[in-house]
Amino acid sequence: MTMGEPTSSLVLPVILRPIFSQLERRDVGAAQSLRSAILKSEQNNPGFCYDLVATIVRRADLNVNLNEAVLRLQGNITEADLNEYRLTRTEEPFQELNRKSVALKVILSRIPDEINDRKTFLETIKEIASAIKKLLDVVNEIGSFIPGVTGKQAVEQRKKEFVKYSKKFSTTLKEYFKEGQPNAVFISALFLIRQTNQIMLTVKSKCE
Repeated sequence: MTMGEPTSSLVLPVILRPIFSQLERRDVGAAQSLRSAILKSEQNNPGFCYDLVATIVRRADLNVNLNEAVLRLQGNITEADLNEYRLTRTEEPFQELNRKSVALKVILSRIPDEINDRKTFLETIKEIASAIKKLLDVVNEIGSFIPGVTGKQAVEQRKKEFVKYSKKFSTTLKEYFKEGQPNAVFISALFLIRQTNQIMLTVKSKCE
């Protein structure tokens, strides 16, 4: 897996952070020590978390597609584990962006379960298109709240990147219906989730 692919950056928030949260209920000290060590390793060696999980899966001799697994698990993340990508500003556009970003990611997480049912999947694609539009509408609305030219440019750049990956997702779907390769759809959906997270982090850094 190259660092350009999205699964590597999503293993930590989607797989490992929920595990840390569960461990904290049993032993806070041990969980925090483990979290700190893994976060430090990921910072010093980007992709460490992906390699760790991939190695565990391989040694356990599990037949798991990590792209599919991470995408599916995205829909199971609790409110507590979403804090990194949650805006705390109380104005309605910020809270609406919280809702729209979560809604898009939840819909995308349904793809592995629905991709083999053509009728259902086509309806899901319509939902995804609608969710993408709604998210972009809210991002545009938030533009007036962002202070300074630099902040506005940063959010605008994230929006452009998101639109680019949205178009790639659409192209990937067309190729899927011709060639029937679901893994490409999983990866493209994960790119959209990653870019959604990037929008949230950028808005958060410029407005909070």
